[in-house]
Amino acid sequence: MEITTALEQGRVPVTVVQVSGNLDSNSYHAFQSQVEELIAKGAHHILVDLTNAPFLSSAGLRALQTIFTRLRTENQDISEEEMHKGISAGTYKSPHLKILNLSEQAATAFKTAGFDMFIDTYTDRKLAISSF
Repeated sequence: MEITTALEQGRVPVTVVQVSGNLDSNSYHAFQSQVEELIAKGAHHILVDLTNAPFLSSAGLRALQTIFTRLRTENQDISEEEMHKGISAGTYKSPHLKILNLSEQAATAFKTAGFDMFIDTYTDRKLAISSF
C-alpha cells in the first residue's frame, strides 16, 4: 500500500489522503499513523481518497473510526450526546472526515458497518473538497 497526501484549498484547507492498495490488516496501521500525524500537525479537514484502494477490511474500517474519533476530539463541533442523537436521526455527518470513491466492495462494507450514517462519501473530488 502507498499513501500520498496533498493540501487542497476549498472553503477551508482540506488534506487529501490518497490510498493506493488494499486498506486491510497489513496496511491499516501505517495509514492510521500517517493520518494521525497529519492531525497532530494541524489538519482539521481530511478527505480519504480510496480511488485506488479496491479492498477495505474491518481493520481499515477501524482505522477510519479511530480517525473520526480523533478529529472529533480535536475539533468538537457539538457534544457527544448531540452527535449520537444526530447520527440516530440521520442529521449528523462528520464535518471533518469524508471519503472519496469507495470501490463497490468497500462501499458494501462501509454501509454494512453503518459508517454511511455519519461519514459522507463522494464520487467527485471537487464536490467532496467543496463540501467541507
